[in-house]
Amino acid sequence: MTTQNALIPLPAPIARPATIAGTAIALAGTFLAWTWTTDFPGDLTVTGYPGGLQILTLTGAVLTLVFALSGYGIRGLRWLTPGGTNSPVRLLALGTLGTTGYTMGAIAYELGGVVNLEPGAWVSGIGALLAAIAALALPDDQPQDEPQPGLWKQFRNSLTAPAPTRARTLPAWGEILIIAGVFGIALYIFTYGVDIPTEESEQFIGFLITAAFAFTALTRAGLISRITALTTKHRNVALTAALVAALCFPFTQDAAEYTLIGANILIFATVALGLNVVVGLAGLLDLGYVAFLGVGAYTAALVSGAPLAAIGVHFPFWAAVLTGAAVSLVFGVLIGAPTLRLRGDYLAIVTLGFGEIFRVTVNNLNGNSGPDLTNGSQGIPSIPDLNLFGIDFGLSHDIGPFTLSRPANYYLLMLVVTAVVVLVFRRSGESRIGRAWVAIREDETAATAMGINAFRLKLLAFALGATLAGLAGTVQAHVNYTVTPEQYQFAGSVPPNSAFLLAAVILGGMGTLSGPFVGAALLYLIPAKLQFMQDYQLFLFGIALILLMRFRPEGLVADRRKQLEFHENDDPVDVPEPRQSEETGAGIAKAGA
Repeated sequence: MTTQNALIPLPAPIARPATIAGTAIALAGTFLAWTWTTDFPGDLTVTGYPGGLQILTLTGAVLTLVFALSGYGIRGLRWLTPGGTNSPVRLLALGTLGTTGYTMGAIAYELGGVVNLEPGAWVSGIGALLAAIAALALPDDQPQDEPQPGLWKQFRNSLTAPAPTRARTLPAWGEILIIAGVFGIALYIFTYGVDIPTEESEQFIGFLITAAFAFTALTRAGLISRITALTTKHRNVALTAALVAALCFPFTQDAAEYTLIGANILIFATVALGLNVVVGLAGLLDLGYVAFLGVGAYTAALVSGAPLAAIGVHFPFWAAVLTGAAVSLVFGVLIGAPTLRLRGDYLAIVTLGFGEIFRVTVNNLNGNSGPDLTNGSQGIPSIPDLNLFGIDFGLSHDIGPFTLSRPANYYLLMLVVTAVVVLVFRRSGESRIGRAWVAIREDETAATAMGINAFRLKLLAFALGATLAGLAGTVQAHVNYTVTPEQYQFAGSVPPNSAFLLAAVILGGMGTLSGPFVGAALLYLIPAKLQFMQDYQLFLFGIALILLMRFRPEGLVADRRKQLEFHENDDPVDVPEPRQSEETGAGIAKAGA
Protein backbone atom coordinates (compact mmCIF):
# COMPACT_ATOMS: atom_id res chain seq x y z
CA MET A 1 0.00 0.00 0.00
CA THR A 2 1.55 3.28 -1.11
CA THR A 3 1.08 6.78 0.24
CA GLN A 4 0.09 8.47 -3.02
CA ASN A 5 -3.60 7.77 -2.28
CA ALA A 6 -3.48 9.62 1.04
CA LEU A 7 -5.27 12.93 1.53
CA ILE A 8 -2.26 14.28 3.47
CA PRO A 9 1.29 13.36 2.38
CA LEU A 10 2.64 11.51 5.40
CA PRO A 11 4.58 8.22 5.32
CA ALA A 12 2.27 5.27 5.88
CA PRO A 13 4.44 3.72 8.64
CA ILE A 14 3.97 6.93 10.64
CA ALA A 15 0.31 7.67 9.90
CA ARG A 16 -1.25 4.77 11.77
CA PRO A 17 0.90 5.03 14.94
CA ALA A 18 0.28 8.78 14.96
CA THR A 19 -3.46 8.16 14.69
CA ILE A 20 -3.33 5.73 17.59
CA ALA A 21 -1.25 8.13 19.70
CA GLY A 22 -3.55 11.10 19.03
CA THR A 23 -6.62 9.00 19.78
CA ALA A 24 -5.09 7.79 23.06
CA ILE A 25 -4.42 11.42 24.07
CA ALA A 26 -8.01 12.39 23.25
CA LEU A 27 -9.26 9.42 25.25
CA ALA A 28 -7.13 10.33 28.27
CA GLY A 29 -8.43 13.90 28.19
CA THR A 30 -12.00 12.70 28.76
CA PHE A 31 -11.03 11.67 32.31
CA LEU A 32 -10.04 15.26 33.13
CA ALA A 33 -12.30 18.22 33.82
CA TRP A 34 -13.31 20.19 30.72
CA THR A 35 -14.78 23.22 32.47
CA TRP A 36 -14.89 24.67 35.97
CA THR A 37 -18.65 25.19 36.39
CA THR A 38 -21.72 23.00 36.31
CA ASP A 39 -23.64 25.64 34.37
CA PHE A 40 -22.79 23.79 31.17
CA PRO A 41 -25.08 20.76 30.69
CA GLY A 42 -23.67 17.35 31.53
CA ASP A 43 -21.39 18.31 34.44
CA LEU A 44 -17.96 18.23 32.79
CA THR A 45 -16.20 19.34 35.98
CA VAL A 46 -15.42 15.92 37.44
CA THR A 47 -11.91 14.47 37.11
CA GLY A 48 -11.68 10.71 36.67
CA TYR A 49 -15.29 10.18 35.60
CA PRO A 50 -16.46 11.28 32.12
CA GLY A 51 -19.92 12.76 31.82
CA GLY A 52 -22.18 14.29 29.20
CA LEU A 53 -20.36 15.07 25.97
CA GLN A 54 -17.14 13.59 27.37
CA ILE A 55 -18.76 10.16 27.05
CA LEU A 56 -19.38 10.75 23.35
CA THR A 57 -15.76 11.79 22.78
CA LEU A 58 -14.67 8.74 24.78
CA THR A 59 -16.87 6.50 22.61
CA GLY A 60 -15.50 7.95 19.39
CA ALA A 61 -11.92 7.64 20.64
CA VAL A 62 -12.39 3.99 21.66
CA LEU A 63 -13.89 3.11 18.28
CA THR A 64 -11.10 4.93 16.44
CA LEU A 65 -8.48 3.16 18.53
CA VAL A 66 -9.98 -0.29 17.96
CA PHE A 67 -10.35 0.16 14.20
CA ALA A 68 -6.85 1.64 13.91
CA LEU A 69 -5.40 -1.37 15.72
CA SER A 70 -7.34 -3.73 13.44
CA GLY A 71 -5.21 -2.39 10.56
CA TYR A 72 -2.26 -4.26 12.02
CA GLY A 73 -4.09 -7.55 11.53
CA ILE A 74 -4.34 -8.25 15.25
CA ARG A 75 -6.06 -11.54 15.87
CA GLY A 76 -9.61 -10.96 17.05
CA LEU A 77 -9.91 -7.54 15.41
CA ARG A 78 -9.60 -8.41 11.72
CA TRP A 79 -13.32 -9.22 11.46
CA LEU A 80 -14.11 -5.54 12.12
CA THR A 81 -12.87 -4.37 8.71
CA PRO A 82 -13.92 -6.75 5.93
CA GLY A 83 -14.39 -3.79 3.58
CA GLY A 84 -11.24 -1.79 4.34
CA THR A 85 -9.06 -0.73 7.24
CA ASN A 86 -8.32 2.94 6.56
CA SER A 87 -11.54 4.72 5.55
CA PRO A 88 -13.34 3.73 8.79
CA VAL A 89 -10.44 5.07 10.86
CA ARG A 90 -10.48 8.31 8.90
CA LEU A 91 -14.20 8.81 9.47
CA LEU A 92 -14.10 7.88 13.16
CA ALA A 93 -11.18 10.23 13.79
CA LEU A 94 -13.06 13.05 12.06
CA GLY A 95 -16.16 12.25 14.12
CA THR A 96 -14.18 12.36 17.36
CA LEU A 97 -12.66 15.68 16.33
CA GLY A 98 -16.10 17.01 15.39
CA THR A 99 -17.66 16.05 18.73
CA THR A 100 -14.73 17.38 20.74
CA GLY A 101 -14.46 20.59 18.75
CA TYR A 102 -18.20 21.18 18.97
CA THR A 103 -18.11 20.69 22.76
CA MET A 104 -15.24 23.12 23.19
CA GLY A 105 -17.00 25.68 21.02
CA ALA A 106 -20.27 25.25 22.91
CA ILE A 107 -18.53 25.72 26.27
CA ALA A 108 -16.76 28.86 25.04
CA TYR A 109 -19.99 30.27 23.55
CA GLU A 110 -22.30 29.58 26.48
CA LEU A 111 -19.90 30.43 29.30
CA GLY A 112 -18.31 33.46 27.68
CA GLY A 113 -14.95 32.55 26.17
CA VAL A 114 -12.22 29.91 25.91
CA VAL A 115 -10.99 30.91 29.36
CA ASN A 116 -13.73 28.60 30.70
CA LEU A 117 -12.04 25.55 29.18
CA GLU A 118 -10.09 23.40 31.63
CA PRO A 119 -6.91 21.47 30.60
CA GLY A 120 -8.89 18.27 29.92
CA ALA A 121 -10.73 19.89 27.01
CA TRP A 122 -7.47 21.10 25.46
CA VAL A 123 -5.85 17.68 25.88
CA SER A 124 -8.77 15.93 24.13
CA GLY A 125 -9.01 18.63 21.46
CA ILE A 126 -5.31 18.51 20.56
CA GLY A 127 -5.30 14.71 20.62
CA ALA A 128 -8.38 14.50 18.38
CA LEU A 129 -6.84 17.01 15.96
CA LEU A 130 -3.59 15.03 15.74
CA ALA A 131 -5.53 11.80 15.23
CA ALA A 132 -7.65 13.33 12.45
CA ILE A 133 -4.60 14.74 10.61
CA ALA A 134 -2.78 11.42 10.86
CA ALA A 135 -5.86 9.47 9.78
CA LEU A 136 -6.20 11.61 6.66
CA ALA A 137 -2.67 10.54 5.79
CA LEU A 138 -3.68 6.87 5.70
CA PRO A 139 -3.78 5.37 2.17
CA ASP A 140 -7.14 4.96 0.50
CA ASP A 141 -8.67 1.47 0.57
CA GLN A 142 -8.30 0.41 -3.08
CA PRO A 143 -6.09 -1.87 -5.19
CA GLN A 144 -2.85 -0.31 -6.39
CA ASP A 145 -3.50 -1.09 -10.06
CA GLU A 146 -6.59 1.11 -10.22
CA PRO A 147 -6.44 4.76 -11.40
CA GLN A 148 -5.85 7.16 -8.55
CA PRO A 149 -8.79 9.59 -8.03
CA GLY A 150 -8.44 13.18 -6.91
CA LEU A 151 -8.38 14.17 -3.25
CA TRP A 152 -11.99 15.39 -3.18
CA LYS A 153 -13.24 12.22 -4.87
CA GLN A 154 -11.31 10.09 -2.38
CA PHE A 155 -12.91 11.86 0.55
CA ARG A 156 -16.36 11.77 -1.07
CA ASN A 157 -16.05 8.06 -1.80
CA SER A 158 -15.09 7.40 1.81
CA LEU A 159 -18.45 8.92 2.77
CA THR A 160 -20.71 7.50 0.07
CA ALA A 161 -19.47 4.46 -1.76
CA PRO A 162 -20.68 1.09 -0.45
CA ALA A 163 -17.93 -1.21 0.74
CA PRO A 164 -17.26 -4.76 -0.44
CA THR A 165 -17.57 -7.53 2.11
CA ARG A 166 -15.66 -10.72 2.67
CA ALA A 167 -17.91 -12.37 5.21
CA ARG A 168 -16.79 -15.61 6.81
CA THR A 169 -19.20 -18.47 7.30
CA LEU A 170 -20.30 -18.80 10.90
CA PRO A 171 -22.39 -21.49 12.57
CA ALA A 172 -26.10 -20.71 12.68
CA TRP A 173 -26.13 -20.18 16.43
CA GLY A 174 -23.25 -17.72 16.13
CA GLU A 175 -25.09 -15.72 13.48
CA ILE A 176 -28.21 -15.63 15.63
CA LEU A 177 -26.20 -14.38 18.61
CA ILE A 178 -24.72 -11.63 16.47
CA ILE A 179 -28.19 -10.56 15.33
CA ALA A 180 -29.41 -10.47 18.93
CA GLY A 181 -26.38 -8.45 19.99
CA VAL A 182 -26.84 -5.94 17.15
CA PHE A 183 -30.43 -5.25 18.11
CA GLY A 184 -29.42 -4.99 21.75
CA ILE A 185 -26.83 -2.35 20.84
CA ALA A 186 -29.41 -0.57 18.67
CA LEU A 187 -31.83 -0.47 21.62
CA TYR A 188 -29.12 0.99 23.87
CA ILE A 189 -28.20 3.69 21.33
CA PHE A 190 -31.85 4.62 20.77
CA THR A 191 -32.54 4.71 24.50
CA TYR A 192 -29.47 6.88 25.07
CA GLY A 193 -30.70 9.41 22.51
CA VAL A 194 -34.27 9.44 23.84
CA ASP A 195 -33.12 9.86 27.44
CA ILE A 196 -31.11 13.01 26.74
CA PRO A 197 -33.08 15.84 28.43
CA THR A 198 -34.67 18.32 26.05
CA GLU A 199 -32.92 21.23 27.77
CA GLU A 200 -29.52 19.62 27.10
CA SER A 201 -29.63 20.12 23.34
CA GLU A 202 -25.83 20.45 23.23
CA GLN A 203 -25.44 16.81 24.23
CA PHE A 204 -27.98 15.66 21.66
CA ILE A 205 -26.15 17.50 18.86
CA GLY A 206 -22.92 15.80 19.94
CA PHE A 207 -24.79 12.49 19.94
CA LEU A 208 -25.91 13.11 16.34
CA ILE A 209 -22.35 13.96 15.24
CA THR A 210 -20.91 10.82 16.82
CA ALA A 211 -23.70 8.57 15.54
CA ALA A 212 -23.50 9.91 11.97
CA PHE A 213 -19.75 9.43 11.63
CA ALA A 214 -19.85 6.05 13.38
CA PHE A 215 -22.60 4.74 11.08
CA THR A 216 -20.73 5.92 7.98
CA ALA A 217 -17.52 4.36 9.28
CA LEU A 218 -19.21 1.02 9.94
CA THR A 219 -20.65 1.14 6.43
CA ARG A 220 -17.21 1.70 4.93
CA ALA A 221 -15.76 -1.04 7.12
CA GLY A 222 -18.24 -3.49 5.63
CA LEU A 223 -19.93 -4.34 8.94
CA ILE A 224 -23.31 -2.96 7.87
CA SER A 225 -23.23 -5.12 4.73
CA ARG A 226 -22.29 -8.14 6.81
CA ILE A 227 -25.11 -7.51 9.29
CA THR A 228 -27.54 -6.98 6.40
CA ALA A 229 -26.49 -10.34 4.99
CA LEU A 230 -27.15 -12.03 8.32
CA THR A 231 -30.56 -10.42 8.83
CA THR A 232 -31.53 -11.30 5.26
CA LYS A 233 -30.48 -14.90 5.81
CA HIS A 234 -32.33 -15.15 9.14
CA ARG A 235 -35.31 -12.87 8.51
CA ASN A 236 -37.61 -14.46 11.08
CA VAL A 237 -34.90 -14.31 13.73
CA ALA A 238 -34.18 -10.68 12.89
CA LEU A 239 -37.87 -9.71 13.10
CA THR A 240 -38.18 -11.52 16.43
CA ALA A 241 -35.09 -9.79 17.79
CA ALA A 242 -36.42 -6.41 16.63
CA LEU A 243 -39.77 -7.09 18.31
CA VAL A 244 -38.09 -8.14 21.57
CA ALA A 245 -35.87 -5.04 21.54
CA ALA A 246 -38.88 -2.80 20.95
CA LEU A 247 -40.78 -4.61 23.69
CA CYS A 248 -37.97 -3.91 26.16
CA PHE A 249 -37.93 -0.15 25.50
CA PRO A 250 -40.69 0.95 27.94
CA PHE A 251 -39.04 -1.08 30.70
CA THR A 252 -35.89 1.04 30.32
CA GLN A 253 -37.72 4.33 30.89
CA ASP A 254 -38.47 6.02 34.19
CA ALA A 255 -39.96 9.21 32.72
CA ALA A 256 -43.34 9.01 30.99
CA GLU A 257 -42.43 11.82 28.58
CA TYR A 258 -39.67 9.73 27.01
CA THR A 259 -41.94 6.71 26.67
CA LEU A 260 -44.47 8.99 24.96
CA ILE A 261 -41.78 9.89 22.42
CA GLY A 262 -41.34 6.19 21.73
CA ALA A 263 -45.11 5.70 21.30
CA ASN A 264 -45.34 8.62 18.87
CA ILE A 265 -42.34 7.32 16.91
CA LEU A 266 -44.11 3.97 16.57
CA ILE A 267 -47.24 5.70 15.26
CA PHE A 268 -45.16 7.78 12.86
CA ALA A 269 -43.18 4.74 11.68
CA THR A 270 -46.27 2.58 11.21
CA VAL A 271 -47.95 5.22 9.05
CA ALA A 272 -44.70 5.66 7.10
CA LEU A 273 -44.59 1.91 6.50
CA GLY A 274 -48.11 2.09 5.10
CA LEU A 275 -47.00 4.92 2.80
CA ASN A 276 -44.07 2.73 1.79
CA VAL A 277 -46.57 0.36 0.19
CA VAL A 278 -47.85 3.20 -1.99
CA VAL A 279 -44.57 5.00 -2.72
CA GLY A 280 -41.87 2.40 -2.16
CA LEU A 281 -43.50 -0.66 -3.71
CA ALA A 282 -46.04 0.68 -6.20
CA GLY A 283 -44.23 3.93 -7.03
CA LEU A 284 -47.26 6.19 -6.53
CA LEU A 285 -46.37 9.66 -5.26
CA ASP A 286 -48.99 10.43 -2.59
CA LEU A 287 -48.70 13.92 -1.04
CA GLY A 288 -51.92 13.76 0.98
CA TYR A 289 -51.36 10.50 2.81
CA VAL A 290 -51.71 12.00 6.28
CA ALA A 291 -55.43 12.50 5.52
CA PHE A 292 -55.98 8.74 5.86
CA LEU A 293 -54.39 8.88 9.30
CA GLY A 294 -56.86 11.65 10.13
CA VAL A 295 -59.79 9.61 8.82
CA GLY A 296 -58.92 6.76 11.15
CA ALA A 297 -58.35 9.09 14.12
CA TYR A 298 -61.61 11.02 13.62
CA THR A 299 -63.57 7.81 13.13
CA ALA A 300 -62.17 6.36 16.37
CA ALA A 301 -62.93 9.61 18.21
CA LEU A 302 -66.54 9.60 17.00
CA VAL A 303 -67.29 6.00 18.01
CA SER A 304 -65.24 5.77 21.25
CA GLY A 305 -67.63 7.62 23.54
CA ALA A 306 -65.99 11.05 23.63
CA PRO A 307 -68.30 13.53 25.47
CA LEU A 308 -68.27 16.06 22.61
CA ALA A 309 -68.58 13.50 19.80
CA ALA A 310 -71.56 14.11 17.54
CA ILE A 311 -72.26 10.38 17.36
CA GLY A 312 -73.39 9.13 20.74
CA VAL A 313 -72.01 5.61 20.53
CA HIS A 314 -69.25 3.82 22.36
CA PHE A 315 -67.78 0.90 20.44
CA PRO A 316 -65.34 -1.50 22.06
CA PHE A 317 -61.80 -0.92 20.92
CA TRP A 318 -61.68 -3.81 18.46
CA ALA A 319 -64.82 -2.50 16.78
CA ALA A 320 -63.44 1.06 16.71
CA VAL A 321 -60.23 -0.21 15.11
CA LEU A 322 -62.11 -2.11 12.43
CA THR A 323 -64.39 0.87 11.82
CA GLY A 324 -61.48 3.29 11.47
CA ALA A 325 -59.64 0.95 9.11
CA ALA A 326 -62.79 0.28 7.06
CA VAL A 327 -63.66 3.97 6.69
CA SER A 328 -60.08 4.74 5.63
CA LEU A 329 -60.30 1.89 3.12
CA VAL A 330 -63.49 3.36 1.66
CA PHE A 331 -61.89 6.78 1.37
CA GLY A 332 -58.85 5.23 -0.28
CA VAL A 333 -60.99 3.51 -2.90
CA LEU A 334 -63.16 6.58 -3.49
CA ILE A 335 -60.13 8.82 -3.98
CA GLY A 336 -58.04 6.28 -5.86
CA ALA A 337 -60.62 4.99 -8.34
CA PRO A 338 -61.02 8.24 -10.34
CA THR A 339 -57.41 9.47 -9.94
CA LEU A 340 -55.06 6.50 -10.28
CA ARG A 341 -55.24 6.60 -14.05
CA LEU A 342 -53.03 9.67 -13.68
CA ARG A 343 -49.27 9.35 -13.37
CA GLY A 344 -46.35 11.21 -11.86
CA ASP A 345 -46.81 14.87 -11.00
CA TYR A 346 -50.50 14.88 -11.90
CA LEU A 347 -51.24 12.16 -9.37
CA ALA A 348 -49.15 14.00 -6.76
CA ILE A 349 -51.18 17.19 -7.29
CA VAL A 350 -54.50 15.32 -6.94
CA THR A 351 -53.43 13.59 -3.71
CA LEU A 352 -52.12 16.88 -2.33
CA GLY A 353 -55.52 18.39 -3.06
CA PHE A 354 -57.28 15.52 -1.27
CA GLY A 355 -55.16 16.06 1.83
CA GLU A 356 -56.06 19.75 1.95
CA ILE A 357 -59.73 19.05 1.20
CA PHE A 358 -59.88 16.67 4.15
CA ARG A 359 -58.36 19.23 6.53
CA VAL A 360 -60.63 22.03 5.34
CA THR A 361 -63.71 19.80 5.45
CA VAL A 362 -63.26 18.61 9.04
CA ASN A 363 -62.52 22.22 9.97
CA ASN A 364 -65.89 23.32 8.54
CA LEU A 365 -68.06 20.55 9.96
CA ASN A 366 -68.80 22.66 13.04
CA GLY A 367 -72.52 23.30 12.83
CA ASN A 368 -72.10 26.71 11.18
CA SER A 369 -70.32 26.15 7.88
CA GLY A 370 -71.64 22.60 7.66
CA PRO A 371 -73.16 19.76 9.71
CA ASP A 372 -72.06 19.52 13.33
CA LEU A 373 -69.89 16.42 13.10
CA THR A 374 -66.25 17.18 13.94
CA ASN A 375 -66.59 20.26 16.18
CA GLY A 376 -64.62 22.33 13.67
CA SER A 377 -61.26 23.74 14.61
CA GLN A 378 -61.74 22.75 18.26
CA GLY A 379 -61.61 19.11 17.28
CA ILE A 380 -62.92 16.26 19.40
CA PRO A 381 -61.34 16.43 22.88
CA SER A 382 -61.51 14.21 25.95
CA ILE A 383 -61.29 10.90 24.12
CA PRO A 384 -61.52 8.32 26.91
CA ASP A 385 -58.69 5.96 27.71
CA LEU A 386 -59.02 2.36 26.64
CA ASN A 387 -59.92 -0.50 28.92
CA LEU A 388 -58.88 -3.84 27.46
CA PHE A 389 -59.09 -7.16 29.29
CA GLY A 390 -59.67 -5.30 32.54
CA ILE A 391 -56.58 -3.12 32.08
CA ASP A 392 -57.15 0.63 32.28
CA PHE A 393 -54.68 2.20 29.87
CA GLY A 394 -54.97 5.55 31.63
CA LEU A 395 -53.41 4.22 34.84
CA SER A 396 -49.91 3.06 35.73
CA HIS A 397 -49.33 -0.65 36.27
CA ASP A 398 -46.60 -2.51 38.10
CA ILE A 399 -44.96 -5.53 36.49
CA GLY A 400 -42.42 -6.86 38.95
CA PRO A 401 -39.89 -4.10 39.69
CA PHE A 402 -41.07 -2.06 36.66
CA THR A 403 -43.84 0.52 36.51
CA LEU A 404 -45.58 1.05 33.17
CA SER A 405 -47.02 4.54 32.78
CA ARG A 406 -49.93 5.56 30.57
CA PRO A 407 -47.65 6.20 27.54
CA ALA A 408 -46.04 2.80 28.10
CA ASN A 409 -49.44 1.11 27.94
CA TYR A 410 -50.22 2.73 24.62
CA TYR A 411 -46.70 2.04 23.39
CA LEU A 412 -47.22 -1.69 23.90
CA LEU A 413 -50.62 -1.51 22.22
CA MET A 414 -49.13 0.36 19.28
CA LEU A 415 -46.38 -2.25 19.11
CA VAL A 416 -49.05 -4.90 18.46
CA VAL A 417 -50.53 -2.75 15.70
CA THR A 418 -47.06 -2.21 14.24
CA ALA A 419 -46.41 -5.95 14.23
CA VAL A 420 -49.62 -6.45 12.25
CA VAL A 421 -48.64 -3.77 9.74
CA VAL A 422 -45.13 -5.26 9.39
CA LEU A 423 -46.66 -8.68 8.72
CA VAL A 424 -48.98 -7.24 6.07
CA PHE A 425 -46.15 -5.29 4.42
CA ARG A 426 -43.80 -8.24 4.37
CA ARG A 427 -46.34 -10.73 3.04
CA SER A 428 -47.68 -8.39 0.40
CA GLY A 429 -44.19 -7.34 -0.71
CA GLU A 430 -43.08 -10.96 -1.15
CA SER A 431 -46.21 -12.05 -2.97
CA ARG A 432 -47.05 -12.01 -6.68
CA ILE A 433 -48.89 -8.76 -6.04
CA GLY A 434 -45.77 -7.25 -4.50
CA ARG A 435 -43.69 -8.22 -7.53
CA ALA A 436 -46.34 -6.70 -9.77
CA TRP A 437 -46.17 -3.46 -7.75
CA VAL A 438 -42.41 -3.34 -8.26
CA ALA A 439 -42.87 -3.95 -11.98
CA ILE A 440 -45.36 -1.07 -12.18
CA ARG A 441 -42.97 1.15 -10.22
CA GLU A 442 -40.09 0.44 -12.57
CA ASP A 443 -42.00 0.70 -15.86
CA GLU A 444 -45.78 0.75 -15.92
CA THR A 445 -45.96 0.48 -19.71
CA ALA A 446 -43.75 -2.61 -19.76
CA ALA A 447 -45.67 -4.16 -16.85
CA THR A 448 -48.97 -3.64 -18.67
CA ALA A 449 -47.50 -5.24 -21.77
CA MET A 450 -46.59 -8.28 -19.66
CA GLY A 451 -50.25 -8.74 -18.72
CA ILE A 452 -50.41 -6.88 -15.38
CA ASN A 453 -53.63 -4.98 -14.68
CA ALA A 454 -51.87 -1.81 -13.55
CA PHE A 455 -54.97 0.16 -12.54
CA ARG A 456 -56.39 -2.61 -10.37
CA LEU A 457 -53.09 -3.22 -8.61
CA LYS A 458 -52.43 0.49 -8.08
CA LEU A 459 -55.89 0.83 -6.55
CA LEU A 460 -55.15 -2.14 -4.31
CA ALA A 461 -51.90 -0.52 -3.13
CA PHE A 462 -53.67 2.79 -2.52
CA ALA A 463 -56.47 1.11 -0.56
CA LEU A 464 -54.07 -1.02 1.49
CA GLY A 465 -51.94 2.00 2.37
CA ALA A 466 -55.04 3.94 3.41
CA THR A 467 -56.22 1.05 5.59
CA LEU A 468 -52.89 0.77 7.40
CA ALA A 469 -52.83 4.52 8.06
CA GLY A 470 -56.39 4.41 9.42
CA LEU A 471 -55.40 1.52 11.68
CA ALA A 472 -52.63 3.62 13.24
CA GLY A 473 -54.96 6.62 13.48
CA THR A 474 -57.35 4.78 15.77
CA VAL A 475 -54.56 4.38 18.35
CA GLN A 476 -53.24 7.91 17.84
CA ALA A 477 -56.62 9.37 18.79
CA HIS A 478 -56.46 7.71 22.23
CA VAL A 479 -52.79 8.52 22.78
CA ASN A 480 -53.28 12.25 22.15
CA TYR A 481 -56.66 12.56 23.95
CA THR A 482 -57.91 14.77 21.12
CA VAL A 483 -57.99 15.13 17.34
CA THR A 484 -57.93 18.49 15.55
CA PRO A 485 -57.70 19.46 11.86
CA GLU A 486 -54.28 21.10 12.33
CA GLN A 487 -52.71 17.75 13.16
CA TYR A 488 -53.14 16.60 9.56
CA GLN A 489 -51.41 19.19 7.40
CA PHE A 490 -49.24 18.69 4.35
CA ALA A 491 -46.24 20.28 6.08
CA GLY A 492 -45.74 21.51 9.62
CA SER A 493 -43.26 21.67 12.46
CA VAL A 494 -44.68 18.62 14.25
CA PRO A 495 -44.77 15.20 12.56
CA PRO A 496 -46.55 13.22 11.35
CA ASN A 497 -47.60 15.22 8.32
CA SER A 498 -47.53 14.29 4.64
CA ALA A 499 -44.17 15.93 3.93
CA PHE A 500 -42.45 14.30 6.90
CA LEU A 501 -44.03 10.92 6.16
CA LEU A 502 -42.74 10.99 2.60
CA ALA A 503 -39.34 12.15 3.86
CA ALA A 504 -39.22 9.27 6.37
CA VAL A 505 -39.74 6.77 3.55
CA ILE A 506 -37.10 8.41 1.33
CA LEU A 507 -34.60 8.94 4.15
CA GLY A 508 -34.93 5.41 5.45
CA GLY A 509 -35.04 3.69 2.06
CA MET A 510 -37.99 3.20 -0.27
CA GLY A 511 -39.32 -0.32 -0.58
CA THR A 512 -37.51 -1.63 2.51
CA LEU A 513 -39.05 -2.90 5.72
CA SER A 514 -36.72 -1.26 8.24
CA GLY A 515 -36.12 1.98 6.32
CA PRO A 516 -39.31 3.81 7.36
CA PHE A 517 -38.62 2.98 11.02
CA VAL A 518 -35.14 4.50 10.82
CA GLY A 519 -36.40 7.55 8.95
CA ALA A 520 -39.37 8.07 11.28
CA ALA A 521 -37.20 7.76 14.40
CA LEU A 522 -34.77 10.39 13.13
CA LEU A 523 -37.40 12.81 11.84
CA TYR A 524 -39.42 12.65 15.06
CA LEU A 525 -36.63 12.50 17.61
CA ILE A 526 -34.50 15.33 16.21
CA PRO A 527 -37.27 18.00 16.27
CA ALA A 528 -38.39 16.77 19.71
CA LYS A 529 -34.90 17.23 21.16
CA LEU A 530 -33.85 20.37 19.28
CA GLN A 531 -36.85 22.56 20.00
CA PHE A 532 -34.75 25.73 19.96
CA MET A 533 -34.41 25.25 16.19
CA GLN A 534 -38.15 25.00 15.59
CA ASP A 535 -38.30 28.29 13.65
CA TYR A 536 -35.69 26.99 11.21
CA GLN A 537 -36.88 23.40 11.14
CA LEU A 538 -38.22 23.28 7.59
CA PHE A 539 -35.14 25.12 6.30
CA LEU A 540 -32.78 22.63 7.94
CA PHE A 541 -35.06 19.82 6.83
CA GLY A 542 -34.64 20.92 3.21
CA ILE A 543 -30.85 21.14 3.54
CA ALA A 544 -30.76 17.63 5.03
CA LEU A 545 -32.76 16.24 2.10
CA ILE A 546 -30.44 17.94 -0.40
CA LEU A 547 -27.39 16.43 1.30
CA LEU A 548 -29.09 13.04 1.42
CA MET A 549 -29.86 13.13 -2.30
CA ARG A 550 -26.27 14.15 -3.00
CA PHE A 551 -24.40 11.66 -0.83
CA ARG A 552 -26.81 8.73 -0.27
CA PRO A 553 -29.76 8.91 -2.68
CA GLU A 554 -30.77 5.30 -2.00
CA GLY A 555 -31.55 6.10 1.64
CA LEU A 556 -29.96 4.96 4.88
CA VAL A 557 -31.29 1.41 4.50
CA ALA A 558 -31.13 0.56 0.81
CA ASP A 559 -32.13 -2.61 -0.99
CA ARG A 560 -29.94 -4.25 -3.63
CA ARG A 561 -31.77 -2.69 -6.57
CA LYS A 562 -31.35 0.86 -5.24
CA GLN A 563 -27.66 0.38 -4.46
CA LEU A 564 -26.93 -0.90 -7.93
CA GLU A 565 -29.03 1.85 -9.49
CA PHE A 566 -27.35 4.74 -7.71
CA HIS A 567 -23.81 3.31 -7.57
CA GLU A 568 -23.52 1.57 -10.93
CA ASN A 569 -20.27 3.44 -11.69
CA ASP A 570 -18.65 2.60 -8.36
CA ASP A 571 -16.52 -0.42 -7.57
CA PRO A 572 -18.35 -3.77 -7.74
CA VAL A 573 -20.25 -4.40 -4.55
CA ASP A 574 -21.05 -7.70 -2.91
CA VAL A 575 -24.50 -6.86 -1.62
CA PRO A 576 -26.53 -9.67 -0.01
CA GLU A 577 -29.27 -11.08 -2.16
CA PRO A 578 -32.77 -10.57 -0.74
CA ARG A 579 -34.97 -13.58 -0.29
CA GLN A 580 -37.43 -12.32 -2.84
CA SER A 581 -35.54 -10.97 -5.84
CA GLU A 582 -37.34 -12.35 -8.89
CA GLU A 583 -37.84 -8.85 -10.29
CA THR A 584 -36.73 -10.02 -13.70
CA GLY A 585 -38.80 -10.67 -16.78
CA ALA A 586 -39.76 -14.12 -15.51
CA GLY A 587 -40.79 -12.73 -12.12
CA ILE A 588 -42.87 -10.00 -13.73
CA ALA A 589 -44.53 -12.48 -16.03
CA LYS A 590 -45.40 -14.65 -13.04
CA ALA A 591 -46.86 -11.62 -11.26
CA GLY A 592 -49.09 -10.87 -14.22
CA ALA A 593 -50.27 -14.44 -14.57
